Amino acid sequence: MSIPRLPTASVPDTAMFIGAVLLPTLAKGPIIRRPRVVGFAERFRLDDRAIRVVRRLSDKHPEGPLLLRLPVRHQAVILAPGHVDTVLDMSPEPFSPASDEKRAALAHFQPGNVLISKGPVRNIRRALQQQVLDTDHPIHQLAGAFLPVVRQEMDELLATAAKRGELAWEDFLPAWYRVVRRVVFGDSARNDEELTDMITQLRKSGNWAFLHPKQKKLRARFLTRINDELGRAEEGSLASVLAARAPQHEDAAPAEQVPQWLFAFDPAGMATFRALSVLATHPEARERARQELRDDDSGGSFLPYLRSCVLESLRLWPTTPLILRQTTRPVEWEDGLMPAGCGVLIFAPYFHRDERNISKAHQFAPERWLEDESGDSGGWPLIPFSDGPVVCPGKQLVLLLTSAALARLIGETDFHLRSHHRLDPSGRLPGTLDNYSLRFALEPAPGG
Repeated sequence: MSIPRLPTASVPDTAMFIGAVLLPTLAKGPIIRRPRVVGFAERFRLDDRAIRVVRRLSDKHPEGPLLLRLPVRHQAVILAPGHVDTVLDMSPEPFSPASDEKRAALAHFQPGNVLISKGPVRNIRRALQQQVLDTDHPIHQLAGAFLPVVRQEMDELLATAAKRGELAWEDFLPAWYRVVRRVVFGDSARNDEELTDMITQLRKSGNWAFLHPKQKKLRARFLTRINDELGRAEEGSLASVLAARAPQHEDAAPAEQVPQWLFAFDPAGMATFRALSVLATHPEARERARQELRDDDSGGSFLPYLRSCVLESLRLWPTTPLILRQTTRPVEWEDGLMPAGCGVLIFAPYFHRDERNISKAHQFAPERWLEDESGDSGGWPLIPFSDGPVVCPGKQLVLLLTSAALARLIGETDFHLRSHHRLDPSGRLPGTLDNYSLRFALEPAPGG
């Protein structure tokens, strides 16, 4: 007896999903954000609309998964929380993270990266990533080297902002990139803005995936620079750990793993700046964070509340709104069969903002993360770093660096939001927060 195929969305519902969810997400930039489109999305509340559309589909098809009615490719939307767990827990097999779309985008600057690798090669590269990034430990083995870097760069940022009387994204981003380059390669790379510019250009090409020709010469120069940096393997950097841990195996491709670190730390900076905006406008949360700093006995290496602030920023405004998978074989669900080669979409904002299932869905509530960094959601999926066997291997390192940056910024400085954003502690926070237009006045904190 043959198994029926999964339920399929109607043509109008498919068009509604494409128009409200897929196209705005792609327009904002899947690999590197387009600031003007992000600003447009905030102004016209496009993410709020996208959440409503997915909720409508969920109300019509409460079990899911739901196949979209597309002429060329099988694509399914995950609508039930249990199915999110299934897809993430059963990755990379049969739900591979190396989807066709992701491979087309990331191949522009990291074709040998673990994210788009399959089979035994993927296992080798994943193991290497986990060793270098210290995936299983909240405090990275090189925290003692990394934290002074964060403090120095944030102090310099604060000094510059104090002279100008304002802190904006265009001030924060260069300082954050200096942190990233020093953490990845060491102090010698601090001012290597050309390296950052190269990956920025390659990521812009990646935004267009299949539609943009690969910049092969630029990518070759970029990879040469990375290999040069790895050859130096400066003590106290991720490069030094990579040099020590890289297996002597031709498939490990250590240099191909580095671009993802440079790439992933960009959205980490976005999350940090957005968290700063909420701490600036939420006095109770800001005071709790400062109390944590006063009580800290970890030397700043483990700040649970500030880490939770970053996680909550990512819940409210996911930097990876669409989590992609692709089936490696047919998968049987309760309501039918998902074919092999089917794309699988998880729209994180829908799950992160569903007030029917999580408390304070549209408010800043970092305390929900204090138990185990999975969110107090009663089993409802909150997945800012994805989850399961292919959870982001740099999650703990990102939380270490971002919480350290926030600690330095708010420790002795008060920030006052100057830009137009409405971040009322008692109201509904916007579905999109345009980090590019955030601006703060600053002054020394009382008693700081």
